[in-house]
Amino acid sequence: MRFDSYHPAINFIFFGVVITAAIAFNQPVFLAIGYICFFLYSVKLNGKKAVIFNLVLIPCIILFALFYSGYNHFGVTNLAVNFIGNMITLESLVTGLVIGVTIASVLIWFSCMNAVVSSDKVVYLFGRISPRLSLFLSILLRMVPRIKERAHKINVAQRAIGRGTGQGNFFRRIRNFLRIASIVVTWTMENMIETSDSMKCRGYTLKGRSAFSIYRFDYRDRSFVLAIFWCIAVLLMGVLLDQTRIMYNPEIILNRVTPLSWIFYSAYAFLCLLLMLLQMIGEKRFEQKKRSRFRAYGNFG
Repeated sequence: MRFDSYHPAINFIFFGVVITAAIAFNQPVFLAIGYICFFLYSVKLNGKKAVIFNLVLIPCIILFALFYSGYNHFGVTNLAVNFIGNMITLESLVTGLVIGVTIASVLIWFSCMNAVVSSDKVVYLFGRISPRLSLFLSILLRMVPRIKERAHKINVAQRAIGRGTGQGNFFRRIRNFLRIASIVVTWTMENMIETSDSMKCRGYTLKGRSAFSIYRFDYRDRSFVLAIFWCIAVLLMGVLLDQTRIMYNPEIILNRVTPLSWIFYSAYAFLCLLLMLLQMIGEKRFEQKKRSRFRAYGNFG
């Protein structure tokens, strides 16, 4: 059972917690656990596209670390001198790697969130609080796929008259691209105005407006919330005991890893892998029910 079948509030709570943890925890063990778990869940959720996206992020992390260490000078462990004569230190290089892994982890989680949280969930959560904000977010979430589809249609139509983005010489291709981009921008602005006016005419921004929804907070959602808050409580204990922090300036100072530290590592790994475990369990149950029904129908025949 995928995570998108849970209540929208649960989706936002979970992604809010893991994204906050990915930004706040700079300890190497937590970074490694988080990045590996995020990588695995994104591949489980999005398939080959996630593999390509995640692998592209790895050289970007390395390049950012080299750039960061070349222009930020702190630390006591000298490694080399760059082309402009500045000293590269181990502390600045590791800090650049930490920042790069953090940014990559957040991007991976946002890609998972984009696959799980749909526009109707955003409208459901924010519709009662702020109808205007809900309308803006729903239009914004639908904008990217609709612009992509519209640009493809316009390009096909322009290609039929010899004005496609891949036709002509270099300068003509640029001119064709700018023409298509102008058409897409004009269509997008007109469509946003029409959508906004249409929703206002339907009374979308009125106070006390009711809306139909298929979401219900059941026992499964309550159990998931309890599991999340149990992990949060354990991680907060780790924060209070300084198990999630490390010093990089002026030298790398890491707290001693104790048997208690493995409890915090396990809790964080369990939190990050919770969605993938639930999906794997749901798929296994579905296959078992499918086989049992097939056997029952086969015996009946």
